[in-house]
Amino acid sequence: MIELYYWPTPNGHKITMFLEETGTPYTIRPINIGKGDQFTPDFLAISPNNRMPAIVDRAPADRGEPISVFESGAILLYLADKTGQLLPRDVRGRTRVTEWLIWQVAGLGPMAGQNHHFVSYAPEKLQYAIDRYVNETNRLHGVLDRRLADHEFLGGSEYSIADIATYPWVTNWKRQLQNLDDHPNLKRWFDAIAARPATVRAYERANQYKSVPITGEAERAVLFGQTSASVAAAAKRAAS
Repeated sequence: MIELYYWPTPNGHKITMFLEETGTPYTIRPINIGKGDQFTPDFLAISPNNRMPAIVDRAPADRGEPISVFESGAILLYLADKTGQLLPRDVRGRTRVTEWLIWQVAGLGPMAGQNHHFVSYAPEKLQYAIDRYVNETNRLHGVLDRRLADHEFLGGSEYSIADIATYPWVTNWKRQLQNLDDHPNLKRWFDAIAARPATVRAYERANQYKSVPITGEAERAVLFGQTSASVAAAAKRAAS
């Protein structure tokens, strides 16, 4: 049984998509990031970066003590190795999938995240920042489109953790001021993944959890205003 510390964000969806796709038993431990659950000492013990998702594997392959894993890319690699699914075993296939997984966690996720922030959440509209991240998201969609022109999936012919990692960061394309019709290969891939039964089940799980609307300074402070000192103070309050 995998314990998944989760909230319905793109990075959270990655893990439910994998678990549903592989039929791996799991239970969700909700981490309401709008209310500050990510700063509790128990959560920081398994996710020192105070970010979800994280997992605890109560039955690791070595039959030893439970293993905790934080960071969505690391979790996907761990689970793929544990289950033997969605990551090729041959060196060339594994390398291709790993490349695109790292491309997502280092590129598309951070850039689309900044797009979300400046387009939707920033208290003042900074046109330079909006243009910067909308344009970069568009460039990255172009990278995906070119890759998918000659490949069914990002790793090649087989669905993999690279696709699972990338899909949730494309789902908000309208909010990111993008148009999937401009990138037909990306759109074909996106529609195919959206129709997978496991994807549908994963997003249905997300409907059980509702985020706090980011409408004022209090919510912005919890999500965007943290420093080393404020995280330590929040953890101390949660422990008391």
